[in-house]
Amino acid sequence: MVVVDDEALVRSGFRLILNAAPDIEVVAATSGAGAFGAVQEHRPDVVLVDIRMPDVDGLTILGRIRDMPEPPVVAMLTTFDADEYVLKALHLGAAGFLLKDTEPEHLAQLVRTLAMGGVVMSPKASRTLLRSLPRAEEAVADRADTRVERLTERERDVLVLLAEGLSNAEIGVRLHLGTGTVKDHVSALLTKLRVSGRVQAALLAQRAGLLDTRR
Repeated sequence: MVVVDDEALVRSGFRLILNAAPDIEVVAATSGAGAFGAVQEHRPDVVLVDIRMPDVDGLTILGRIRDMPEPPVVAMLTTFDADEYVLKALHLGAAGFLLKDTEPEHLAQLVRTLAMGGVVMSPKASRTLLRSLPRAEEAVADRADTRVERLTERERDVLVLLAEGLSNAEIGVRLHLGTGTVKDHVSALLTKLRVSGRVQAALLAQRAGLLDTRR
């Protein structure tokens, strides 16, 4: 994986923590200026990108990486001090949002979840995104219950687990389904919900209160 942050101390910290995991290797840790070159050279499975950097903006890096053939999973590192940046990252296809103060013991597992295709979004991140929805999007989000009603019972089960951050393989194990079948369900529910990715679907599930019913 590749870590992109403008602060050398942050890069060193993430490299040290993640390289301590036996199944994770940080192949490069760079500032924004070297990010795209590092991704092209190493072809990592996961890239963590600081959402705001002075040399090259994290959103610019995200967009360039997402335009690559078979792009890696990209999650944003953030302190959530600028909601407009978070929303733009969401629309550009960010697979998740990690707070920079994530506990070290949780960081490796979050990266594993990203590598397996899962959604990584802390409760604070979810609240921030929902609060920061522009008025036009908020009107659509207010119809979350109606949109969820279009799903079959099985698609709703898949949506809930997707929103909890599980990958297709993990959802398959939980629901006793093949990974291909789960993938088909995910594609169908994204179409029915009129969202473009797993993070948007996870937010809508939270807005509709689907996760509250599981507590």
